[in-house]
Amino acid sequence: MATHIVEVINMSREVAWLPWAVQYFFLIGLSFCSFALSLPGLVLERRSWQRMSRLALLGALLCGLCAPVALLSDLHQPGRFYHFYLYMNPSSWMAWGAVFIPLYLGSLLLYAWLWLRPALQAMADRNGPAAPVYRALALGGTLNRAGLRGAALLTALGALLVALYTGMEVMVVAARPLWHTPLLPLQFVATALAGAIGLVLLMARLMGQAQAEDTRRLNRLLAMVQVIVLLLGAGWLALGLTGFSAVHAQALDEVAGSLHWRITALWAVAATVLTLVLALRWPTTGWLTGLLALHSAWMMRWTLFIGGQQIPKFGAGFYSYHLPLGQDGWLGLIGTAGLWLFLFIVITSLLPWDDTPGPGRTSGACA
Repeated sequence: MATHIVEVINMSREVAWLPWAVQYFFLIGLSFCSFALSLPGLVLERRSWQRMSRLALLGALLCGLCAPVALLSDLHQPGRFYHFYLYMNPSSWMAWGAVFIPLYLGSLLLYAWLWLRPALQAMADRNGPAAPVYRALALGGTLNRAGLRGAALLTALGALLVALYTGMEVMVVAARPLWHTPLLPLQFVATALAGAIGLVLLMARLMGQAQAEDTRRLNRLLAMVQVIVLLLGAGWLALGLTGFSAVHAQALDEVAGSLHWRITALWAVAATVLTLVLALRWPTTGWLTGLLALHSAWMMRWTLFIGGQQIPKFGAGFYSYHLPLGQDGWLGLIGTAGLWLFLFIVITSLLPWDDTPGPGRTSGACA
């Protein structure tokens, strides 16, 4: 009787976190960083920032409303969401995310409404067919600075908690050295801030509100943020090469022999450096720096989540992944972009984003 010996070298496994997760982490990062960009003009009242801060608030709303849709889609069965509330697990960062995300989005909507009240009243004063609706939404139309600052503070708290949760949710996965690094939450925030600046640059051009001085200011800030991104990447690489951190050394060892990972790393560095150079040398350009900044932020998350899951926990070689055409692949990515565009058209068509509150409608007390 012949004996056959079968040696199993590697087993290919499907990725658990689908492209929906990439979209969620990308959009939520853009949202809370765009909110941060709205503060100088809307809360601190710096006139030079008012135009860009209004666009940043719009970006925060658009991305913030789209992000939970991608997150629910990644749960495969949206009904699982309520289980976070029925069976709360305080030791799970994902469970805390079910608390932090509604806190952030709810306070963001309140913050946006408080800012828009005078402009909504101005729309009502035009006596169009929708005047009663605008009048009801304006609720008097007084810009309540104290209320706006309070809402901004609450939103900032929610944004910080969401930023912490999104970083820690991935960092705590000790089984994947590429994720299990304290630098990861910082890298998430830095790349998201660069992407948010790029988003504002692009929206200014899409809405015909681009001004040379605003573009220069945002490009200077973008250059500073890209320097921080490069420093964080260099720090991660140094920890791995020197062996000072065992987890960084292990993560580097897992990908060092892969030509694909080397090309990806060079691509990421080149895109960041190119954005930095363009922002400094041609500070009035917005289309190119904006697109590159968004590309870098999205690419970092795609490489981390999808590429990270292609690294086997044991065995030889890498798992293969091909982006499918259906809802868990291209259709999902295009659908999320379509939802963002739909909300952009609806919100900018119905709400007065070009109007600023008049000085006569400012109040320091609650209205």
